[in-house]
Amino acid sequence: MIYLTIVSLIWAFSFGLIGNALLGVDSIFVATIRLSIAGLAFFPFLRWSKVPSGSHLKLIGCGAVQFGVMYVSYIKAFQYIPSHLVALFSILTPLYVVTINDLRQRQFHRKYLYAALLSIAGAAVIKAKSGSIGSIWIGFGLMQIAGLAFGFGQVYYRDWKRAHPTTKDSQVFGLLYVGGIAVAVLSCALWSDWEQTQLSSKQLQVLLYLGLVASGLGFFLWNKGAALCRAGTLAAFNNAVVPLAMASSLFIFGEISQIESGALARLLVGSACIVTAVLIAEKTPQQS
Repeated sequence: MIYLTIVSLIWAFSFGLIGNALLGVDSIFVATIRLSIAGLAFFPFLRWSKVPSGSHLKLIGCGAVQFGVMYVSYIKAFQYIPSHLVALFSILTPLYVVTINDLRQRQFHRKYLYAALLSIAGAAVIKAKSGSIGSIWIGFGLMQIAGLAFGFGQVYYRDWKRAHPTTKDSQVFGLLYVGGIAVAVLSCALWSDWEQTQLSSKQLQVLLYLGLVASGLGFFLWNKGAALCRAGTLAAFNNAVVPLAMASSLFIFGEISQIESGALARLLVGSACIVTAVLIAEKTPQQS
């Protein structure tokens, strides 16, 4: 669990950095550069001959979903909602982790459906009378796509690694970045606003940090840790970053000053609903 703990601390500051330091930069361009930097850091360690037969495309596909689809959706969400809400709306990822794990093991827990409905109610409370309704729901929807993609990738890589325990993570991880970068580059070519791709020296430094540390080292340690723990533990750790990220965005990056008292009350009530939803899901018995 030490790997997951380290990454949770690293990721806590990423939300605020993206939502503030990279404000105004095209979101898909940010995702593409960030993943490319992470990929370049790991490509030298890739050992094509060490990848088990039949696993090359599987790992590329895993990366395309976990890193590519997730990042494009996640960073796009910052255009519609502030970073503390991006952090909050990521709280459902544990629900997706255990649900995907159940589906792969041919199980079903009705409480997960109740948890999902309660979480949507929490999002509805937060959006009430707080800016553009459309923006809140688009941001919420993008974060659920990101959560599903990230949850799937974690479970898939965890199962793959357990099936190939002698393969070193560092020798194959570059393939995941190949898939992620491919999705990001395609999305960038189709939808990026190239007039919003100019970077200041500070923004370039932030991107280097996010690419090398938060994405490169972070994703590697996260998937390595995921392969060593139960699905329930992995799901719970997906939420460890949420309170840290919200506190960082609100107090370190100053987003608390932008919230009126009524909106803050709705944020607290809505957050309570979403946290309760996750607790319901995590109390549901499951297999490892």
